[in-house]
Amino acid sequence: MKVSGSSMRLARRRRTLVAWGFSLPFVIVFAIFMLIPLATSLVMSFTDITARDIQTPFNVNFMGLSNYFKLFRDPRYLHSLGTTGIFVVVGLPLTMVVALAFAVALNKGLKHVNAFFRALFYAPVVASTVAVSVVWRYILQKDGLLNTLLAIIGVQGPDWLHDTRTALPALMVMTLWRNMGTLMIIFLAGLQAIPEEVLEAAEMDGASEWRKFRSITLPLLRPTLLLGAVLQSVLYLQFFEESFVMTQGGPLDSTLSASYYIYEKFGFGQYGMSSAASYVLFAIIALVSLLQFRILKSED
Repeated sequence: MKVSGSSMRLARRRRTLVAWGFSLPFVIVFAIFMLIPLATSLVMSFTDITARDIQTPFNVNFMGLSNYFKLFRDPRYLHSLGTTGIFVVVGLPLTMVVALAFAVALNKGLKHVNAFFRALFYAPVVASTVAVSVVWRYILQKDGLLNTLLAIIGVQGPDWLHDTRTALPALMVMTLWRNMGTLMIIFLAGLQAIPEEVLEAAEMDGASEWRKFRSITLPLLRPTLLLGAVLQSVLYLQFFEESFVMTQGGPLDSTLSASYYIYEKFGFGQYGMSSAASYVLFAIIALVSLLQFRILKSED
């Protein structure tokens, strides 16, 4: 029995309508809570809207790119971008090196021991960032746990979170500790995907452990390393909770991140400037991600 073309088109149209029917609740929620706010904030970034204009929206003036020009003439905003850049450029490689070292160690350990340490190192990842930050704030106080332990060996620790020299490094260490577990699991999966035959052949040729790691493991692990770099760089470029809970951007703006600057502008009611700063950060994240994905693609 032949099915006519019109019947096939009708059946396809019905399937399409059914699919859209199931997707419609998500599409509506996504549009209300994501697309509309995104479009609204983009429009706001080109205006001088403030908190006073919420009740009188027709008093808002179109400013063009004026908000963006003001941002890059604001030394405090440029400083926040610099702080974020330092956080990413220094913190990301450290996190990746430490996570890779633990992944290599776990890859060679006993199965039951590995399961325990994987759970142990991954536990901070599933914990609330705010809760972790509160705990670390107490640890890093002048009379906190860290300085108490240092005093036992005769070392007087600084006021970690209230010293401009140590505040940002302290946040980096805490962030490294919290996010290392994610990269460790990713790198461990990549290590376990490397064929054992390749490593055994190199060992039969007399290659040392370091030579095998440098010449075989790292090249084969490159896509995994770049995936971890993409995921963590996006996260580090948006770091906010750590600075908000532990230092409030201080001391003397030494931990002022781009996200914290956006939060402050929004809190001050400067919605146009806050939206513009948000889209600058979005552009930076998109650019960094694009570059990393291009590097990853070139190695496929």
